[in-house]
Amino acid sequence: MVKEKETIGVGRRKTAVSSVRLRRGTGIIDVNGRSFEEYFPVQLQRDTILAPLNRVGEPARFDLVVRVKGGGIESQAIATRLGISRALVQEDEAVRGDLKQLGFLTRDPRKKERKKYGHKKARKRFQFSKR
Repeated sequence: MVKEKETIGVGRRKTAVSSVRLRRGTGIIDVNGRSFEEYFPVQLQRDTILAPLNRVGEPARFDLVVRVKGGGIESQAIATRLGISRALVQEDEAVRGDLKQLGFLTRDPRKKERKKYGHKKARKRFQFSKR
C-alpha cells in the first residue's frame, strides 16, 4: 500500500491551534472526527475557511483532516484558514503571492492581555470611592 503524500499546516489565533493535513482527494473535510458542516454550522465561517482553497482552485481537489483545539469557534475558523494556507504553500510555492496579498498567510498576533493585581480585569480598575 502506497502512503498518500500529504502536507501539514499549523495555524493559530489567540488560544486556538489548528493542524491541517492536506492530501489529494475528493473534497472530504473531517474536523475533529465530525463533518465540516456539523463542526462549523455558520456559513460565513465555512466560507472563511475555504477561501484559500477557492482562491487556488477547486476545493474538491483536496481532502482535509483538521484537528483543532482551544479558543472559540471563530478563532478556530481563522486558525484553520491559516493552516490550510500554509499547507497549500508547502504543496505549491507558486500560490504564496496570491495568498499573501489576501492576508491569508498573516498570523494575527493579538492575544488576551493578562489580568493585573489591584485591577478587576486587565485594565479595568475597582470602583473608586472618595468617601
